[in-house]
Amino acid sequence: MYFKVSMRTNPETHVYSGYYRLVESYRNGDHRVYHRTILNAGYLDALTTDQLNLIQKILTAKVSNYDKPLFELPYTDDLIVLKYVDEFYTRMVAEKRIDVLVDKKEKKKSKNSDLENIYISSIRNKDVREIGAEWLSYQAANQLQIGTFLEAQGWSEEDRKLALSHIISRAVYPASEFETSRWIKENSSVCEITGFDVEKITKDRLYTISKKLYAHKDALEQHLSVRTNELFDIEDKIILYDLTNTYFEGRKEGSSLAQFGRSKEKRSDAKLVVLALVVNPEGFIKYSSVLAGNMADSKTLEGMITQLRIKTSSSAQKALVVIDAGIATDANLAMIQEKGYDYMCVSRSSLKDYNIEAGAISVSVTDNKKQKIDLCRVKTNRNTDYYLKVESQAKELKERSMNEQFRSRFEAELQKIADSLTKKGGVKQVEKVYERIGRIKQKYPSIQRYFNIEITQQEAAEKKIKKQKKDTEPKQTDGKIATSLTWAVKDGVNINERAGVYFLRTSMESSAEDIVWKSYNTIRQIEATFRVLKTDLDLRPVYHKKDENTMAHLHLGLLAYWVVNTVRYQLKKEGITSGWREIVRTMNTQKAVTTLAQNDKDEVISIRRCSEPNQQVRKLYDALKYKYAPFVKKKSVVHKSELENCQSIDKQYFSSV
Repeated sequence: MYFKVSMRTNPETHVYSGYYRLVESYRNGDHRVYHRTILNAGYLDALTTDQLNLIQKILTAKVSNYDKPLFELPYTDDLIVLKYVDEFYTRMVAEKRIDVLVDKKEKKKSKNSDLENIYISSIRNKDVREIGAEWLSYQAANQLQIGTFLEAQGWSEEDRKLALSHIISRAVYPASEFETSRWIKENSSVCEITGFDVEKITKDRLYTISKKLYAHKDALEQHLSVRTNELFDIEDKIILYDLTNTYFEGRKEGSSLAQFGRSKEKRSDAKLVVLALVVNPEGFIKYSSVLAGNMADSKTLEGMITQLRIKTSSSAQKALVVIDAGIATDANLAMIQEKGYDYMCVSRSSLKDYNIEAGAISVSVTDNKKQKIDLCRVKTNRNTDYYLKVESQAKELKERSMNEQFRSRFEAELQKIADSLTKKGGVKQVEKVYERIGRIKQKYPSIQRYFNIEITQQEAAEKKIKKQKKDTEPKQTDGKIATSLTWAVKDGVNINERAGVYFLRTSMESSAEDIVWKSYNTIRQIEATFRVLKTDLDLRPVYHKKDENTMAHLHLGLLAYWVVNTVRYQLKKEGITSGWREIVRTMNTQKAVTTLAQNDKDEVISIRRCSEPNQQVRKLYDALKYKYAPFVKKKSVVHKSELENCQSIDKQYFSSV
């Protein structure tokens, strides 16, 4: 054997130097001489030529005479040479680069041996648990440094592990504390990953840790906001603000949070709680607040903007605030500017008196469905804000269809009232007719304003009724009755005149039309955030009776959302747009399993391993640059047999590698 050198750049020192390989020569069947590499020795710049020659000489002699213990190797007192000889020879044996016999008896006695003589029929698998989604979420939580933050707050190691277990459980299996404790004990490997003792998991401990996390809400929220900005190089030039609500199951008597309001789930029978969020276009929460269920949207903004002003970094002090039309009152827009931000919203009222700005041209863009949208800058005498007229052909077709549908339903309801006026027993009293018309107008507010409705009426005539006991006098009805009902669209009104047209309003002084359009469309991200919170993380409904438990429950859901969005944001950058539930389903194909087998010494070999991730799971791990498993193998030997019916004499060498 001898050293062969090739010149290349050392990646550690960036120096162009020699890379050494230990090779040997051999002849093939045709008696031709070939070389094969025995060992990649690496960069040996510190060794002299004499030392290299001595190393290869000793190694050649040692390999050639390994079975002759009395054979004397070439002598040297150079400790460096002896060190390299020992290292290279050990590697050649370990990597099976040379043909050296090993005493099997000695190998069996070795403490680190993975070779066991076992009964095939004794092999059992048990304690199979889900681990893929939990391990994925745990690595995301480590990216966010949640454990590090809690440690800085003085939390004990046990509480940190329990908190991480609960947050990950909420992300993977959103359920009540009782159901979560059962899932952790029976189905999940989350405690194996976090290191918390699974036997200590109870619903009461989960309740307690949720409330303890909520006590650090503001500091934890600010830590996560800053951490994600640093982790993904986000500047927060645009922030989004919106509200949603979720409903309670139960009467919620004595609660200050649970109030009746306008439910976005159409649950007018249930009390509500409002969740207000400030989110950046990447989907990360900047600030959150839980409000009473009867809080009006337009009254919530000032407190949020004030808090945001305190918490955001200096780079976000002149951010663009994108809000929904329901929040964009003139008072709120003025307040946003006073706080030093720009704003953007849909105009609350449709502009009637406007002119196309001088020099403005119509710009065509496409939405995410490749549908054409025309943009044109306009101006109005109402104020000096930038207005962008948006015309969407697809939206026009949709609104025309809706208008026609509402119109036909509205007129069908009016026709029922008109028919009732000529039927026996129909509703004819004027007061009742007006009530029925009022209910129809309330049902179709967008259409009724285009119609004139007229009622013809006359004095009610006297009516006689059949005689009954102690009733011999005829009765007379007072008031007026309606004799006919007519309706028609108002003169000069086109119901579909504004179909597909709306106006964006912003305080930004000068921006290209397509930039304004793209900036406003970021508001879709906060809508996506609410969908994930409500659907994937099961934030609705709320079952907690106490307000403090409700706040802790919602806050835990937000912490789980941080983990979820950290994963999904990185996957989206790699072109993977799967929803969170689909990601969890895919990751749950990876399991942790314990394999038991009895050897010929009446010992039970127990091996705990993670299953190999399939192709889809590997794709997710690779996109995130995460490790495939939290552990490779956990092996133990128990001297008392735990297996029964192991009477088969068939044996084989069993490797647990």
